[in-house]
Amino acid sequence: MARMDETLLNDVVAAALRAGADAAEAVSAERRALSISVRLGELDEVEREESRDLGLRVFVGRRQATVSGSDVSAEARAKLVERAVAMARLAPEDPYAGLADPERLAGLERRGLDLDLYDPAEPEPEALEAKARIAEESARAVPKVTNSDGGSASWSASQWRIITSGGFSGLHRTSGFSIGASAIAGDEDGMETGYDGRSVRWQSDLPEPRAIGAEAGRRAAGRLGARKIASTTAPVIFENRLAMSLIGPLIGAVSGPSIARGTSFLKDRLGQPVFAKGIEISDDPHRPRGLGSSPFDDEGVANGRVNLIDDGVLTTWLLNSASARQLGLATTGHASRGLAGPPGVGPSNLTVKPGTRSQAELMADAGAGLLITSMFGPSLNGNTGDWSVGCSGFWFEGGELAYPVNEITVAGNLIDIYARLVPGSDLEIRGASNSPSLLIDGLAVAGK
Repeated sequence: MARMDETLLNDVVAAALRAGADAAEAVSAERRALSISVRLGELDEVEREESRDLGLRVFVGRRQATVSGSDVSAEARAKLVERAVAMARLAPEDPYAGLADPERLAGLERRGLDLDLYDPAEPEPEALEAKARIAEESARAVPKVTNSDGGSASWSASQWRIITSGGFSGLHRTSGFSIGASAIAGDEDGMETGYDGRSVRWQSDLPEPRAIGAEAGRRAAGRLGARKIASTTAPVIFENRLAMSLIGPLIGAVSGPSIARGTSFLKDRLGQPVFAKGIEISDDPHRPRGLGSSPFDDEGVANGRVNLIDDGVLTTWLLNSASARQLGLATTGHASRGLAGPPGVGPSNLTVKPGTRSQAELMADAGAGLLITSMFGPSLNGNTGDWSVGCSGFWFEGGELAYPVNEITVAGNLIDIYARLVPGSDLEIRGASNSPSLLIDGLAVAGK
């Protein structure tokens, strides 16, 4: 099938050139997936997916167009090519449009880089159902858990290939396995929810479903009795499993398109301290078994590890070919795209380097304050860095958890927040973006 797929994409690119395109890029995505969920001990849902999709980007001069479809028959491909070239001829000129510069493309050795992203094992539906049941049963067994939103287990296998008229051909295969559970705890004062889950590339790296369920139940029960607190200014600790939500706006602020538009609160900070000395935030597309790993970016450009923040200093923008041309720079290998539309910009595996203090030690250092364990509804002014988010968590006093709290908003300016951020030591690699707990010595906390 892989060889047939390569031939098919080469045929599409050749057809686009014959139809009048000056350059073309074809992408295919194949996916198989199975997801099973249970609720209250009963089978709830079974979803099976098998898809094969094709995307084509063509260039007529400096005009470009992108089309995609799921019908890969010869007749459908011909219509796809015809439509793409016709659309490109009508598109506005973009002086920065074009395939990646040949000298930036990944070489043959890089294209074949083995990052251990594909586990060929395909679990039986019965095995997935059993894991989902165990996860939910463990959640429901936790004291004070009164209901369940279910347990789930899933598997997927994907293949992504890109071929360009410039001669680039690259294949990227991945697998995915996940387990999750959501519990509801209740008492006379109300109900609270808790969730835990994990996604990995290899089945053997999954935690035990019993541990996933027990953590979901523990988190739900621990939220019971949550209080509202008065508005104040206090130290705030962002728990490690959600701390990257605080770093997320940084990625948008250093992306090439934002810089080119002048809509970033960091647009004048390249090469300057943004975080405190010692802070390091890396992006590594070559992490073995990483959820964001790939041997090349989505334009076929060679990629590699980079410290976005090195000793507190902002070292680079994240660039694809178009934004690099607009800024007069070279792409950094951060092109990210689906089948439709031109490439955007995105990171791979982001990691905040851990510090030396545990979460408990951060609380002890702070004395009293807020530990955030859940966030929702963030708001950001991309031009100024003013940021706020709804949250819930725990109030701590004397360095110890005192009681759960909810219906809180924390707010501040990210330039100020980043400059005072202190990372803990409790880094866990749970996804593509990972951070230890993060302490800010003082944030505005809006309560009742």
